[in-house]
Amino acid sequence: MKYEGVIIRPPSEANSLLLQVTAGCSHNKCNFCGTYSGKRFRIKDFSEIEEDILEASSYGFIERVFLCDGDALIIPQRKLVPVLESLRSNIKGLKRVGTYANAKSILRKTPDELRQLRALGIKIVYLGVETGNEELLDRINKGVSYEQMVKAGRMIKDAGMKLSVTVLLGIGGKEKSVDHALGTARILTEIDPDYVGALTVMLIPGTPLYEEYISKTFELPDTFGFLEELGIIVSNSDFTNCFFTSNHASNYLPVRARMPEEKDETVKLIHSVIQSGNHNILRPEFMRGL
Repeated sequence: MKYEGVIIRPPSEANSLLLQVTAGCSHNKCNFCGTYSGKRFRIKDFSEIEEDILEASSYGFIERVFLCDGDALIIPQRKLVPVLESLRSNIKGLKRVGTYANAKSILRKTPDELRQLRALGIKIVYLGVETGNEELLDRINKGVSYEQMVKAGRMIKDAGMKLSVTVLLGIGGKEKSVDHALGTARILTEIDPDYVGALTVMLIPGTPLYEEYISKTFELPDTFGFLEELGIIVSNSDFTNCFFTSNHASNYLPVRARMPEEKDETVKLIHSVIQSGNHNILRPEFMRGL
């Protein structure tokens, strides 16, 4: 397998074959992200991709494939369909293909195109929502509005794919902490995803957000401030059937809960930890990471 640059994938794709179909991210402008800094975006030629697929076909049974890098859905349909057809033809045991996507790339697809991708194997899409606050979406340079983000998320669900979204605790700083949390609860309720992963923002040197932090125009919430946001998001979100987690390495308090069944129990847990003020029950700083 041939990879260009740093390859990332969701924790739930840890056992998946990582197939790089694009290099970099088609947007690559979010002010908090340094993952693809200096990496020129390009869509790989089909010949390059198929060579990796044929190599992987010799590995034996592979149940899951994850399409890298940051946004495989940006690939035009006429180029993406042959990749999925090749996977179906050559990978024994394949049950699911997953991919990151951004809202702009989803909105460029028609409902019929998304249903075609679902039929060809893409069964889960990971969407970085980050926040439901309109002002913050603009400030962090997500490139889409609240309404566009909701529409993109609903399009994935309507196409029959599972939708996993991420939100970022602390992305509004102290100033917009409550507004961020309430807006995020609102957008999660409107999208109603199958999975939610709440991560905690990490400041990456070289990113615009890091420079704002250094210049003191952006101030992070304190440790329990992040948990206050988490509590607001959970208590104000309404889901039909969602698995909600905050067990990423960046988080202070690991949470895994089935919503709505475990909502009240989860809110009580978060509030009890905040009220305790006990840092010893939280993940220590040296164990936190991206």
